[in-house]
Amino acid sequence: MLVNYTDKELDLLARLMRAEAIGEGDLGMLMVGNVVVNRTISNCLTFKDNRTLTDTIYQSPGGFAGINSNLFFSSATTKEKELASRVIKGEYYYPATNALWFYAPTGNENCVALWYDQQLSGRYKTHCFYEPYPNVCPPIH
Repeated sequence: MLVNYTDKELDLLARLMRAEAIGEGDLGMLMVGNVVVNRTISNCLTFKDNRTLTDTIYQSPGGFAGINSNLFFSSATTKEKELASRVIKGEYYYPATNALWFYAPTGNENCVALWYDQQLSGRYKTHCFYEPYPNVCPPIH
């Protein structure tokens, strides 16, 4: 297990994964979960004060837009909780393996090369994922 969590936090993570990436299927939601877990364990950059999944999900500034989505406000399904559990237990999916950021460009725009001064690690469907340079956040590399 990568982070300690409560049942409430498992539900919270599953709801955020749904709100951010339901349109990208299970794999897209798993990748969003990777970013949340990475931010929680990274202890670097703007994520130094994140100690729990709750800290990470509600971080302000720098948190996730999905917390404002209607998709975030209903309880997670059993399937969504299973997906969240998988990333907490250490399953990683490229290009989110070491990512701390993601965003979805509008329309058919390409991913920008840098986001928050971090390098593009790749794209999955509509989301672009960004990871810190090596040695910036050792816990996630």
